[in-house]
Amino acid sequence: MSTRQQRQAEIIANIAAAAYSKPVLSNGFLFEQDVRDNFYYASYLFAAAVDSQIAFDGDRQEAKAKAEQIMFQLLEIQDQHPESSTYGHWPLNLRPTPQEAAKNTLPVELMGSLMVYFAQRYEEHLSSPLKAALEQAITHIYHSNFYRKPLSNYGHHEAKYTAAKLILGQRFADEELLQDGIDSLRATYGRVTKHGMSEYGGLPWFWHWVQAFTCAWELIEEAAIKRELSQMLDYLWNVRATYYLGGAWVGPHSRIWPHDMPKDTNVLHDYVQFGDFKLPTEMPRTEYAGFLAYDAPEASLRTALHRITPIEIRRQIPRQIGTETHRDDVVHSYVYMTESFAMGGMWERIREFDNEQHRWDVAFPIGTFGDGVNHAYFFHPDQAQPEGDLRHQSEYTEVLFHRNVVMASYDIPEHAPSYIKGCLPLGEWVEEPNALFGLCGTVYMAVFIQQAFKREVLADRCFVTSQGYRNGVVVECIDKADADRLGIQSFSQFVNLMRTKQPSFGNEIAYESLYHHRLLLSSDPNQEISAVIDDEMIDFSSYTVA
Repeated sequence: MSTRQQRQAEIIANIAAAAYSKPVLSNGFLFEQDVRDNFYYASYLFAAAVDSQIAFDGDRQEAKAKAEQIMFQLLEIQDQHPESSTYGHWPLNLRPTPQEAAKNTLPVELMGSLMVYFAQRYEEHLSSPLKAALEQAITHIYHSNFYRKPLSNYGHHEAKYTAAKLILGQRFADEELLQDGIDSLRATYGRVTKHGMSEYGGLPWFWHWVQAFTCAWELIEEAAIKRELSQMLDYLWNVRATYYLGGAWVGPHSRIWPHDMPKDTNVLHDYVQFGDFKLPTEMPRTEYAGFLAYDAPEASLRTALHRITPIEIRRQIPRQIGTETHRDDVVHSYVYMTESFAMGGMWERIREFDNEQHRWDVAFPIGTFGDGVNHAYFFHPDQAQPEGDLRHQSEYTEVLFHRNVVMASYDIPEHAPSYIKGCLPLGEWVEEPNALFGLCGTVYMAVFIQQAFKREVLADRCFVTSQGYRNGVVVECIDKADADRLGIQSFSQFVNLMRTKQPSFGNEIAYESLYHHRLLLSSDPNQEISAVIDDEMIDFSSYTVA
């Protein structure tokens, strides 16, 4: 096996072991919350059962039988009635019972293509009844036509439709459908390379792009189509490499789930591709990382794995590129990256899908703090939130990014929650009335907060709250090597120096960085917001698509 294949085998072995030991529910499934997890876990269990190169401690015959039975249960609840409005679909969750659960358009989008892959890869190992049941389900998927939709938003749904067109067009010798898939692939590639991806940093959306097109690349036989899929996958892995830091996804996100922030745990595809961190025991989105793989270009691997010189990444991103009239409607992302940390975010606030935009943070490589979180950030909550929820940010924030400094101001109206939340990694922290100074791995971090705050040390993070309708935060980071070059030779010396650098808070926030850059963030509600660096206004002309 290659190193990549060894990492995939490790994933398969771990998930198969979990599937083998997990008891089957009374309804015949392993999971009720998301039907797709049953397919994924059964696939991994089946793979371990039939492949002697996969480490597996259980009875392989018993494991294969269990995997096949779960597959049968899954295939039986597909809507196979051509006259139905949900023809070809599955329920998403299985309550109150799998048979009564409402059908949903989401499962088949990715799972349908992966079923084709599974049926083809393991054809010689499948029992005759399961092979027939899979073929029947795939035929219903093909005839359902769920994927026959024109491109409009160039997002993850359409990426999956495009892959399905290619895969099903080839499998059923449907030349018209195959050509539609080719045309959709070309149009998507042209649009994202010219304008960028509107779903910036959106997990798991990004991985659905990768899985859909990798699945098509694995299955498609025609060399010319395969080359065009390689172009798309090279582009996607270049995007990933650009924002990669030891398994972390740095910079702003158009969407975050609890497994994306404040700790990166949706990392299986990163582990297979880059392998520069330990495979975590927690795997919240297994999907098909153990099966599908595409070798990223050498240039992308170098970008991801050899960060020595600090860089600034300035990008313009389309808000929505479904029509030509929105072509110039862009937002601007800024990231400063070193080999030890990265920081930055999105200058503009957008109410993204489910209000899950993640505006800014400081990111560290996975494992920097053991099992603790690897992101630090503050935000004003959009509404009253459950305890521990660190998502759903309001619009009452203005930001300034410059190299190793992030500044944020919060002017909160009286009808909104009167506090900001913060998350900091575990480390050695010195707490003062309006500041926190931390040694986080090999990085010194200073956090200045305009109002009084409360810090609670939890098992995997520090949770911070600060009350007040007007608030502000300034964060500056520097790693030990750069600090030493500035004459800062210890954490205590860093703390003593930063005590003298308290920002000026008011209608504007003024701060001078360790590198003597003068930063000014004006947030007077009666004036236009302005961000000034060394007496110069922010200029977005240097922000590019790539």
